[in-house]
Amino acid sequence: MNPIMSAMTDAVQQVNRAEEVAALMRLRDRLLMLGVRAELRDNNTALRIEPEAGMPVWVFVGYGGAFFSWQAAEKRHPVADVEGAAKVLVDYLGR
Repeated sequence: MNPIMSAMTDAVQQVNRAEEVAALMRLRDRLLMLGVRAELRDNNTALRIEPEAGMPVWVFVGYGGAFFSWQAAEKRHPVADVEGAAKVLVDYLGR
């Protein structure tokens, strides 16, 4: 790959990564408003949710940035619907 194409690819990846981090931050903020402990972890690539009992739930942005996913990507919700994702996760946690 020539240097120009390489630089463009790097720039696109950085923008996509920034969008994923922003989505995780919006989800974290919404969960905190609902009384759920959540924090960005692993270099801002994942959201760790602490349930009242049991193991933590790790949430990632996947599927090309279109979905939040958890439970080994068996569960997912559109990134565009942060409020809905927070409610689904609260239900998943059994609150």
